[in-house]
Amino acid sequence: MAAHTQLSPSTTTSSNTPQALRKKRRWGETIIQTSLFACGVLSIFTTVAIVFILVKESVNFFTRQQWENTNKRITAVIDETTTQLETSAAGAAVTAGDVIRLGEEIMLVTDVNDSIILVERGAQETTAVPHQPGAELFRGRRVNPLAIITTSTWAPQLNQFGIWPLLLATLEVSVIAMFVALPLGLATAVYLSEYASEQVRGILKPTLEILAGIPTVVFGYFALTFVTPLIRTLFGADSVQIFNVLSAGIVVGILIIPLVSSMSEDALHAVPNALREAAYGLGATKLETSLRIVVPAALSGITAAFVVSISRAVGETMIVAIAAGSGPKNFQLGKDGLFSYVLNPLLAAETMTGHIVRISGGDLSYDSIDYNSLFAIGLMLFVMTLLLNVVARRFVTRYREVYE
Repeated sequence: MAAHTQLSPSTTTSSNTPQALRKKRRWGETIIQTSLFACGVLSIFTTVAIVFILVKESVNFFTRQQWENTNKRITAVIDETTTQLETSAAGAAVTAGDVIRLGEEIMLVTDVNDSIILVERGAQETTAVPHQPGAELFRGRRVNPLAIITTSTWAPQLNQFGIWPLLLATLEVSVIAMFVALPLGLATAVYLSEYASEQVRGILKPTLEILAGIPTVVFGYFALTFVTPLIRTLFGADSVQIFNVLSAGIVVGILIIPLVSSMSEDALHAVPNALREAAYGLGATKLETSLRIVVPAALSGITAAFVVSISRAVGETMIVAIAAGSGPKNFQLGKDGLFSYVLNPLLAAETMTGHIVRISGGDLSYDSIDYNSLFAIGLMLFVMTLLLNVVARRFVTRYREVYE
């Protein structure tokens, strides 16, 4: 009888593996895997690039010396050695200690006597050169980071950068939107998940998703032409301005109802039926089961839906640009009433996104102080949404329930 030699797995090599059992290269799967990897890398790179540009331009806004036109012009020829400038009387005031610019030359103001300005020539490593009458005088300004959170007037042309008017308007719109969207969205989700039949659910859910596909500019004009007249009828035309925060907030809430309801319904639908059956077995009603068993079990998913919706409300642009107002509602603490003016939703106000749309759509020169301020506002919006997502992630991680 012939002896049979059995090879152990440890001694088997690829050279004696049967051809049929060897791994075959599937070029289709390799191409798909490479494409998916490239898409992931591209998305990460795009995110990093956006954040980099946002931070870079924001740093320039706070650190770069900005030049504003004083609307003054020199009235006499000056040569390389002249330290006395004769200027027109009109225009913004120039004071001792200011940094001014004529052409490419930068000068330091040492004294001012009416229309006569005494300067030190060739400051900041610039070269003193002759200047002809009519040359425009620019004054250098730097943004004070502390003034952004300690003042309440936003007027970049006047070197005033108090962010509170824009920030409060954004928060007002978002809070109103949440009071509209969260209860209605969650109630809709509970109905679709726990009460609606499959046929009704198959009709209502796509209908809600169609609502999410309407362009936001249409919602903006809906707020301006329908919701605002309705509010003016209820509260009086004298109390409600044509552009107002309340109208914009209500319509932003209507906009994000499909987002809240769809994500919340998915979270509720994922709760195991065993929990519902156990509650029914203990004598609970359908409403008690829905509110006391299913909703708490899906709390992490519902929270995620709420946070995504809040971020969507904070970042909404066209509705607030059309319906809320086209100018910052600047105020002075102690002089303007808190609820009668500052936080009054019946008055016009401009949100952060609305301001970005209005300013960037106008005659805005590149690298101007107005241009750089838009990136600072964008960075603040990014930080706000990032903090929302971080808090929500910690909440979801802590209260997430996993079922076998």
